Amino acid sequence: MRVPTDLPTPRQRFSRGRLLVIAIIAVVFIVGFSLRGIAGFWTDFLWFDSLGLSSVFTGVLWSKIALGAIFTGIFFVLMFLSLSIADRLAPKIREQGPEEDLLDRYHAVVDRRARLVRAIVSLVLALIAGAGMSSDWNEWILFTNGGSFGVVDQTFQTDVGFYVFKLPFYTTVVNWLFASGVIILLVTIIAHYLNGGIRLQVPGQRVTPQVKAHISVILGLLALVKAADYWLQRYALTFSTRGAVDGATYTDVKAQLPAIYLLLFIALLSFGLFIFNIFRRGWTLPVVAVGLWALVSVIAGVGYPAFVQRFQVEPEESTREAPYIEHNIEATRAALGLDAVETRPFIYNQDKAVATANVNANPGTIRNIRLLDPLIVNPTYQRLQSQYAFYRFNELSIDRYPITTPSGDVASTQVVVGSRDLNVSGIPQQSWEGAHLAYTHGYGLALAPANSTTTQGRPNFLIKNVPVIVDEAAIKTDLSTPQTYYGENVAGYAITNAGREEVDYVEVDGQTKFTQYSGSGGVKLDSITKRLAFAARFADWNLVISNFINSDSRIVFQRDVRDRVAAVAPFLQFDGDPYPVITDGHIAYMFDGFTTSARYPNAQRADSSGLPSDSGLQGINFNYIRNSVKGVVDTYDGTVKLYVVDPSDPIINAYQKAFPALFSPVDDMPAQLKAHWRYPQDLFRVQTTMFGRYHITDPAAFYEKTSSWSVAQDPGSSVNGATSVATANQLLAAQGVTVRAKEARIEPNYQLLRLPGDSTESFVTLRPFVPYSEDDSKKTLTSFMVANSDPGQYGKLIVYEMPGGYNIDGPAIVNSNILAAPEVAQRLTLLNQQGSRAQLGQLQLVPVNNSIVYVRSLYVSSDNTTQIPELKQVIAVFGGEVVMKPSLREALQTLFPGADPQTFETGSINQDDIANGGGGSSTDPSSTTSTTTTVPSTGDRTKDQLVDLAAKALADADVALRNGDLAGYQAKVREAQAYLNQAAAMSGATPSSESSTGSTTTTMAASSRGTPA
Repeated sequence: MRVPTDLPTPRQRFSRGRLLVIAIIAVVFIVGFSLRGIAGFWTDFLWFDSLGLSSVFTGVLWSKIALGAIFTGIFFVLMFLSLSIADRLAPKIREQGPEEDLLDRYHAVVDRRARLVRAIVSLVLALIAGAGMSSDWNEWILFTNGGSFGVVDQTFQTDVGFYVFKLPFYTTVVNWLFASGVIILLVTIIAHYLNGGIRLQVPGQRVTPQVKAHISVILGLLALVKAADYWLQRYALTFSTRGAVDGATYTDVKAQLPAIYLLLFIALLSFGLFIFNIFRRGWTLPVVAVGLWALVSVIAGVGYPAFVQRFQVEPEESTREAPYIEHNIEATRAALGLDAVETRPFIYNQDKAVATANVNANPGTIRNIRLLDPLIVNPTYQRLQSQYAFYRFNELSIDRYPITTPSGDVASTQVVVGSRDLNVSGIPQQSWEGAHLAYTHGYGLALAPANSTTTQGRPNFLIKNVPVIVDEAAIKTDLSTPQTYYGENVAGYAITNAGREEVDYVEVDGQTKFTQYSGSGGVKLDSITKRLAFAARFADWNLVISNFINSDSRIVFQRDVRDRVAAVAPFLQFDGDPYPVITDGHIAYMFDGFTTSARYPNAQRADSSGLPSDSGLQGINFNYIRNSVKGVVDTYDGTVKLYVVDPSDPIINAYQKAFPALFSPVDDMPAQLKAHWRYPQDLFRVQTTMFGRYHITDPAAFYEKTSSWSVAQDPGSSVNGATSVATANQLLAAQGVTVRAKEARIEPNYQLLRLPGDSTESFVTLRPFVPYSEDDSKKTLTSFMVANSDPGQYGKLIVYEMPGGYNIDGPAIVNSNILAAPEVAQRLTLLNQQGSRAQLGQLQLVPVNNSIVYVRSLYVSSDNTTQIPELKQVIAVFGGEVVMKPSLREALQTLFPGADPQTFETGSINQDDIANGGGGSSTDPSSTTSTTTTVPSTGDRTKDQLVDLAAKALADADVALRNGDLAGYQAKVREAQAYLNQAAAMSGATPSSESSTGSTTTTMAASSRGTPA
């Protein structure tokens, strides 16, 4: 009998009450820890529901749940079944090893709960494996809703829809099965070890025959899954990047494909060996199967294709790859929408008389030549039109509106438009009430014709100010609801219909003008539960305790228009330049949405390197794209509408089938919105970049690249002609590095013009090409592409090819001509001194029937924090002749004598502003004192002496400007111009008749540019 001290200590039992308390504490802790996540989930649903798109939220949610549940269930069944078999096969008598004591303790604990342990282990691993599959919901949506493309690939003669819709999901499932099989195999081996079926440190039999049979079955199933993977890998060859082009090329078809068939056979053979091993229960057959498999994988799967590529293809690549290059060309043109490009010859004529006639015959084109560069005049809009610190202009956009012309006619006219969005950081009352209840919205927009300015060189605003003023004589539009609760880069949340009014603006007399929201945007805070949920989401308990919030209040969040469209359609990509339009008395933002895929067989991956950082296409891999959707976000109530503009796209049809409430047919779009369609520049950037090579359809010429084009080099906006890339190349050269960075490419620009051969004007985006060269040395114009934005011709791509035998200046050459013109260079030097800064606008190639005119604006701004860039000169170029004048009309009249250009300008620019440093001055032009200059007679001075006198006069002008003598500065500049005019007259050139205005006309010396080669 044991003494009391030897007796085991009685086990303490927890009372049910104590267990209940512990359970409650655990539940509270878990719920509290995940409260914000739960609140976020529910408020997301409320957000979708407020847009009438709850079916999109639940559709995506149920897809995730279904995938997770299905694959969790599959893994659980397989894992539980394998562990149950392992337990059934456990030997009754285990070989004793050094680890036996530890295993005895394990069995003492587990044996009575073996079934429960198996279930828990299987469930935990299944949840991990199944959760990963839920992220593939998009593939599942396309798999279940995708259809046919109606086009087959050239390699396997299989419909493209299989590659886009079916193959990705099949591949995901097979990969998941293989990974799951490996996990099940490892866990099963561990289970057999714990059960005694495997003993590594005992003499004799270390693995029982039953265990060998069990493992052989699992290995056999893995071999079968791998065989399915090899079968799918055949189709993946159409995405290969091994050859001269993407897609299945010579080595893939002649070497890799046979190797895959061989590996598939080896996998099936291994499956047979593993199954046969169930009866033999040895290691020989499994080792033979795995060894043979590994050997064939290395030799046939890697070595043989590499040998064929190096010794058969590379020595005669152009011949070997020719049929596959042809497949790639065909597929790429179809996948990127380049197969429908219409090619037209541009019947170039260099004769100035013809060009003059073209200018007179195309008043619509001339009238709409853009003078305002949105990137440069953004500070002007900001300074002149933001009005208050809590409003700002994020980006300016190009669009067109019907506007009354100077002749009294109403015509479609290019405009620069920007929405006056809320600037959260500029709210004067940085309290919770001020940031969320008082300052809740932006206000109206500013709109000015892109083709005219005031006499100061500033935008001639037709819609302006706070409150909104509309020049109804010039533009007929209704902006009765100017408040914008959604916009670009608008962060945070706002509460509308609260117990206090919202600030619109401050009137002249200092009184604050208030408004009260009357829309249906946002989520109604009609219960304490919702208020608590949003308080948890935003970690802001003022949403619960504020007495300003009532049952009619609405919380407006996710206010950035980009975020809104991305949230409702995460499977689409969107253009990086949303733009505001006026519709039904308020403002809406328009978007372009794209469907993309990286699974179009044999197509080349798109080059997206030239896309801006805010583009939805940036950073993704794709070889198929369609502009299938036009998105509209109402800035007052936040409504998101997606209209299908390309119903022929199979991908958007799949999404439309999955989410019918999300999409509307294009016929449902109001005509007011259709009038503002723009062809997306992100898509156009990709298409023009790719078309430079893929306009070639002959495989041999394609391979040689001799007929390839590149998008023209971007001359930039610097007045010294140096681009950031050129500077980088200079620095690299100074360091002895020979690698040359590629020049940046000229951006597409919207133009409203009559295309050669057309009878009416079209709103297009245009981008020029130059010959391809590795070192970017070739800069002559070869062609230009336009994309039509008008609804009747929307998306029509046309390429105008220059005729052979001419060396026509491309944009980079034209820019060099401009900056090399002596008078232009002198003027730029003067403008960049004494607190002012000159800046060039985007160089525009303007086709005027069969003539080509380049136009560029020159802006001047004060070099301080309040700079306002103002248009001071317009540069026009034809052939080798460069003209700089105060207005487009004057420049064209000087460039084309006898022309009567019908421009939109309201008058000549006040040149006195140039002497004042240009931008930033708000002085009335009429208040500037005029000066006159008496120019000495020529006498017997030579031309060289006159040039020297002009240089001295300019130096004196520089001294006068530094001393603040503006009148003296103006007089010396005019004197210098007069000397130059006299020198030009002595040379037989036509002197400028407007020296008093400071305009400049420069004719370049005779060159081959624009003349027959």
